[in-house]
Amino acid sequence: MELSNKDMSTLFEQLGLPSDPASIDEFIANHAPMPNHVKLAEAPFWNAAQRAFLADEWIEDAEWVPIVDELNARLHEQQAQP
Repeated sequence: MELSNKDMSTLFEQLGLPSDPASIDEFIANHAPMPNHVKLAEAPFWNAAQRAFLADEWIEDAEWVPIVDELNARLHEQQAQP
């Protein structure tokens, strides 16, 4: 039986991106806030394989959905203005 230990780090590993907390925070800071009308899988910074993975997981309501949803929320958050 496979245990599901999916978190933001494992999602970034799956996407082929640096997966340490600092790299994840930097990625999000560099790409947020995304406009509300742009779906996560349609963002221009993904390559074709990343885009397909995110779209497929969302459509299939697969085991990655909670973490994909968290990434989506973080990328769409409005950053506080100084």
